[in-house]
Amino acid sequence: MPRATQHTVCLENRPGQLAKLAGALKRAKVNILAISVVDSTDTGLVRLLTDNSGKAGQALTRAGMKPTRQSVLVVRLPNERGALEHVCARLAEDGVNVNYAYGSVAKEAKQGMLVLGVDCLDTALKAL
Repeated sequence: MPRATQHTVCLENRPGQLAKLAGALKRAKVNILAISVVDSTDTGLVRLLTDNSGKAGQALTRAGMKPTRQSVLVVRLPNERGALEHVCARLAEDGVNVNYAYGSVAKEAKQGMLVLGVDCLDTALKAL
């Protein structure tokens, strides 16, 4: 199970902010692999994985955003019932807490990708 670097950016909750983020990455030739946006009244918290973490961080900084970097767990799951429960139960058995998760799979795909922010990444990597 691989470790990856996620960027997190806090954006104003107003029109055009997500487009600005996506445009900055496009201009830097960085592809978004996974994204999560959680909103509140005034801001949105954007977590994303890209195909080039270094270039992504530079592009977001140049665009006036203040990205932070976190190590996350990336799990490939079979596209079948119970796959998420299996992974989460295995982590729980080893005392790993899942702080947040995001991911997706196309209906016809054989597997999907799940990004997990966990409290102890090294333990999670060993558990899986």
